[in-house]
Amino acid sequence: MTAAAPPDPHTRRHLTWDGCFNVRDLGGLGHHTPGAFVRADSVEKLTAEGWAAAHAHGVRTVLDLRNDDERGADAAPRPDGITTVRLPLDGIEDTAFWEPWFTDWRWGTPLHYRPFLDHFPERVAATAEALAAAAPGGVAFHCAAGRDRTGLVSLLLLSLAGATPEEIAADYALSEERMAPVFTAVGRAEEVAQLAAAYRSHATSPYAEMLKVARWFDAPAYLAAAGVPETAVAALRARATGQPRD
Repeated sequence: MTAAAPPDPHTRRHLTWDGCFNVRDLGGLGHHTPGAFVRADSVEKLTAEGWAAAHAHGVRTVLDLRNDDERGADAAPRPDGITTVRLPLDGIEDTAFWEPWFTDWRWGTPLHYRPFLDHFPERVAATAEALAAAAPGGVAFHCAAGRDRTGLVSLLLLSLAGATPEEIAADYALSEERMAPVFTAVGRAEEVAQLAAAYRSHATSPYAEMLKVARWFDAPAYLAAAGVPETAVAALRARATGQPRD
């Protein structure tokens, strides 16, 4: 029987930002402090009310993980006091790595996470250092749908803050139920059903596959091997947990 995600006990993590569909605070998972990091789908869709909600939640930095050709115009102006950092994560220009995945159902699932983490440690390291160096206040990080690139960064942050593999996998699985409105908004609604059918045909689930990755992943060891300075790792952990740096 395919493992199913347990109910999320931290319903307060789910945020309503008008214009976005897949937003939640990582606080309450492991030792993660509320308000430190928020995962989201593309914030360029936020209305003025949505941006006001993000600002009221304490967000002062937005980290955009998308590629340049994915970006469009903001639906509403970003408030003063919110800084946007753009740092594409996926290295899509590395065609030798990515082209085989484009026709593989596993693209858009945690099944590509381990190959990605093995192949692109420098990109993950740069993202970790950018998060550690962000200005004071909360950080919202996002890709397009808030599922996969955002899921990779969530894996890093939650592992670093001591979340269990089960918590990490359950958080990832929460995105799946939010994919229908996200993909409908960009004219790709059929992809949701196609991916769900692929999971079923392979007798697995988003939770089950993410659980495998989370049990394997060790954020401190990975970041050290990727060349991230100990001071940056300590700063990122302190930021995530709300604890003083060692």
